Amino acid sequence: MIVARFFEPALAQASYLIGCAQSGEALVIDPTRDIAPYLATAAREKLTIRYVTETHIHADFLSGTRELAHVTGATMLLSDEGDADWKYAFADDARLLHHGDRVTMGRVLVDVEHTPGHTPEHLTFLITDGAAADRPIAAATGDFIFSGDVGRPDLLERAAGLEGTMESGARTLWRSLQRFARHEDWLQLWPGHGAGSACGKGISAIPYTTLGYERRFNWAFTAAGEDAFVSHVLEGQPDPPRYFATMKALNKRGPDLRRTTLPPRLDEARLAALVDAGAMVIDTRPAPAYAAGFVPGTLNLPTGPGFVTWAGWLLPYDRDLYLITRDASDAEVAELTRELALIGLDRVAGVFDAAAVDAASAGAPATVPQMAPLDLAARATAVQVVDVRGDSEWKTGHIAGALHVPLGHLAARLADVPDDRPIVVQCRGGSRSAIAASLLRRLGRNRVTNLSGGIEAWTAAGLPLTGADV
Repeated sequence: MIVARFFEPALAQASYLIGCAQSGEALVIDPTRDIAPYLATAAREKLTIRYVTETHIHADFLSGTRELAHVTGATMLLSDEGDADWKYAFADDARLLHHGDRVTMGRVLVDVEHTPGHTPEHLTFLITDGAAADRPIAAATGDFIFSGDVGRPDLLERAAGLEGTMESGARTLWRSLQRFARHEDWLQLWPGHGAGSACGKGISAIPYTTLGYERRFNWAFTAAGEDAFVSHVLEGQPDPPRYFATMKALNKRGPDLRRTTLPPRLDEARLAALVDAGAMVIDTRPAPAYAAGFVPGTLNLPTGPGFVTWAGWLLPYDRDLYLITRDASDAEVAELTRELALIGLDRVAGVFDAAAVDAASAGAPATVPQMAPLDLAARATAVQVVDVRGDSEWKTGHIAGALHVPLGHLAARLADVPDDRPIVVQCRGGSRSAIAASLLRRLGRNRVTNLSGGIEAWTAAGLPLTGADV
């Protein structure tokens, strides 16, 4: 048996290729829209991708199942479990899967187990290497069981808007865990996410685990009964990014095939006109470079960790997007558009290099002032501090007098932000507040300063916090 794990850092998401060397067939589980790694691995291992499947209708990324099947001719295997609201709308050409079904590739057996709770249709795939054993060696668990955590059951309500489903989903998840616990301790678990994913609140970075280990150390298996489990699994879950609802709808309907051509590089003289017309222009340069000189009306979303998440929170799906990059090289643009395509943001209409900033600003770009913690403490009554951290971070303590508006909700709650005095935005270390400063400037708030180093620098300077939950 041949096994390959693919990890997408932009999403903290894992997918898998399972193959049989004897028959030359392979199955891909939970592919992203970037299908090149699956094709390359199959070619290297001399495998034909015969099947492509997914554990459930995903919320955090746009599925590559349809894309990979289109390119390879593979048969799509899609869950037919769950209720009528969670059936795939593009399943006419697919083989529908139910609890107890089996997929055979030579001597490799893939058995289907229905494991609802995270979503009603969720499946887990039990993998048996028939050349060596008659029992499963591993289970691809998707968003059912992670290393150190389990999938959150609140997304149907908090992201997809199905009221009243959180508690029932949590109880369903508890029952699924109890049933799944019948398997042997040796069973390897291959989860669909690692640390950094918003699909859980305490996912470990360990890529693989075993059922025996999780039974002993995962809080979900050691909870003191169903009610305790339900209370714990629903408490403290991170705010689901705004784009999750869009992903659910698109993955249910059937994602469009990805555009593979790069967007054009635009003449720097066009940037000013686009910004003046209200176009959605995203400056992807590092936050310090943006703060030192930017074009008013642009939004700073630096490349690197968090880029995809904040793009999903803050960018529209129904408008063209324009990117400012460092050098607008093909490699840089290809990676940016690849990452945006992972969550279905396909409408990148053009790119500029960094020289366009000076050109659009007539050599005098705007800047984002930076404030040191001690300077803020001296001026606390003259400014409005806006804390853009998440709810759980806010509860650990905050600057007295600060207004709490998480970054993802800042545009929708702009009216809550006073406009009668200067604004100082603050997060944990300064990266989210840099995005917030650019967003507020884009929305017309011109007296905006970023707290350099965030609340970490504030506490390092010996300055106090208030409101900590003990």
